[in-house]
Amino acid sequence: MSSISGFYKMNVDERRAFLKKLGYLTDEDIQSLSSGGLEISLADRMIENVIGLISYPLGVATNFLVNGKDVLVPMSLEEPSVVAAASKAAKIARSGGGFMAEADEPVMIGTIQFVEIKDPNEAVHRVMEQRDNIKRMANEMLPEIIKKAGGFEGFDLKVLYTDAGEMLELYFYVHVLDAMGANTIDTVAEGLAPYIADLVKGRYLLRILSNYAVKRMARARAKFPVEELGKDGDRVAMDLIYAYNLAKADVFRAVTHNKGIMNGIIAVANAINNDTRAIEAGAHSYASRSGKYQPLTDYRIEGKYVVGQIELPLQVATVGGSVGLNRVNKIALKLMGNPTSKELAEIMASVGLAQNFAAMLALVTEGIQKGHMKLHARSLALSAGAKLEEVDAVANRMVELNSITFDTAKKVIEEIRNKGSR
Repeated sequence: MSSISGFYKMNVDERRAFLKKLGYLTDEDIQSLSSGGLEISLADRMIENVIGLISYPLGVATNFLVNGKDVLVPMSLEEPSVVAAASKAAKIARSGGGFMAEADEPVMIGTIQFVEIKDPNEAVHRVMEQRDNIKRMANEMLPEIIKKAGGFEGFDLKVLYTDAGEMLELYFYVHVLDAMGANTIDTVAEGLAPYIADLVKGRYLLRILSNYAVKRMARARAKFPVEELGKDGDRVAMDLIYAYNLAKADVFRAVTHNKGIMNGIIAVANAINNDTRAIEAGAHSYASRSGKYQPLTDYRIEGKYVVGQIELPLQVATVGGSVGLNRVNKIALKLMGNPTSKELAEIMASVGLAQNFAAMLALVTEGIQKGHMKLHARSLALSAGAKLEEVDAVANRMVELNSITFDTAKKVIEEIRNKGSR
């Protein structure tokens, strides 16, 4: 069950108890959520020169119905209003049937660069003659993946004409199962490079995966009922279309439009310790595939619905790398029902679409600041020095004054404390 009434009104302990009652959390999970789930000794082995840990809040977006299944979506980020906005959009989409999503098989792309080749076209011919042998060699490097029906799926070659002269690039494809696949791809690239360099009679250079993961696309679609958009739903629906078309026409809006999408997607990636830089790089490159930076979503009006769609590459993982090293990451995956990497991509695409729809809806109605700043007021109160027991009073007072600034927070804290000392 992901449609939870009043979840945002509960305090932290009440939310945990509620999720425990539903079977999502155990007492051990709750203890890990309180401690952060990562020990300093483990952190010291994850990266270099460790001096400590840093934490982000972990929230849960509700109301998501993805491919007919209820999903609780863990989201970790520092920005207020994102979790609330995703939950709101998911609730609207739910009344239209929820999100229908699909994802490609998890095939990652590797590249090997060859330079100083006398006859690139002849080199291509020689490599193609050894196609079967190259596949055999690659799969010998992937015994565990082969056992589980993954493995090397082929390759392509391209002659590149650059300012440094002609060079050859080999693109190869590996089904990496539920992993992101970076280490797997790099292992294959380094293993194949010497053999292929002999074939092309040149020198190999770069051997690495590509984060332009266009063989690993994810798509989601939702119907947002016009009647759920407020008393002037038809006008709001048309304004949403105007807003979307601004993003199509103007790169300054398109970048921010897509940033809102990534607010949702990266928050989920953070919760499960996926490679956010790879996801961002792939998404924004895909947005530029036509030569003009474009929105990753598409909207149109169909009858009494605003229909939204999203398509982007999502190189995500449920195993491997650093996924699961932090106990909280495992809890986050459990909240989503322990999805496969394909299912995870479907969920994340749905969250990206929800986040984008919610942002546009706010922009064309009350404006982005009204709801956002109410939630931001609490962060400002803390930054200004409010004690935990003072935060809500300070935030509420700033909203009353319609002045949600750091200076106002300082003044309100002082007023509250002066009243309390009388």
